[in-house]
Amino acid sequence: MIDVPITRELRLKRIQDYIFLMPSLSTTVSKVMEICNSPATSPNDLNRVISLDPVLTGRVLKLINSAYYSLVNRATSLTRAIVMLGLNTVKNLALSTSVLESLGGEESFQAFSMDNFWMHSICVGVTAKSLAAIKRVPITDREEYFVAGLLHDLGKIPLNNLFPEEYVHAMEWAKLQQVPLYQAENSIFEVDHCMVGGMIAEKWGLSKTITDSLCHHHQQVAASEENRQQVAIVTLANTYANFLEVGSSGDRFPEDPQATHLLEKVGISWSALLDLRETVLDEIEKAKIFLQLTQKG
Repeated sequence: MIDVPITRELRLKRIQDYIFLMPSLSTTVSKVMEICNSPATSPNDLNRVISLDPVLTGRVLKLINSAYYSLVNRATSLTRAIVMLGLNTVKNLALSTSVLESLGGEESFQAFSMDNFWMHSICVGVTAKSLAAIKRVPITDREEYFVAGLLHDLGKIPLNNLFPEEYVHAMEWAKLQQVPLYQAENSIFEVDHCMVGGMIAEKWGLSKTITDSLCHHHQQVAASEENRQQVAIVTLANTYANFLEVGSSGDRFPEDPQATHLLEKVGISWSALLDLRETVLDEIEKAKIFLQLTQKG
């Protein structure tokens, strides 16, 4: 039997079907995101929603009492935890753990290691958050940098799951040619993980800032102007994670000219970035709590 090449249209149809069948964000998480987008929202509003979901309540309390936040006194009250964490942090916790629960398991991965993928993703998240701190981003907004970094490569999951043999070929081609993986994806699939990430973001109704990070971390100029700085920080964090070789999402060769551009765009020197190494490695250990929170049992 002669193998018939799969057209781009057929690939897109299979990807769309895969994303359509992905679990939606829970009603609680959707409601949390909705009310947190209202400027009039109070901790009590959030408490009323989260308290109806025992699983999410447990996650919030487990996180606030983890090494990730290093509190002196243990928090036992959900309301106190929300006040201490802040509305944005609780929103991002709810979002990130819900996404990891939907796509984080081994069944989502075929062409590369689940553990390596999430280690890389965590490294990008904590590096982006550290860079946000250097750039004096308000504390209440830094957690969104972590989440944007954590989720930036989500689009790779449907591609590697649906087309594992070809995805291995794409990774090998990228390594042989020493080019970024998204270029190999475009050559082989005629679609890349950035486009697929945008499709996932649309299904879940993710914020514009996080959506821009999923869609444009290889082409920051395509991001909306107000989000380009954040996308540049996530992209620089991705480059740094590949340099540190903490985990891997299959991409070893970022564009060298882009790295120089990113340093200028973010406004940080390479030496200052290298100085973050110990901080990043320490924060990675703390941030593993996000993966532990989604483990069942």
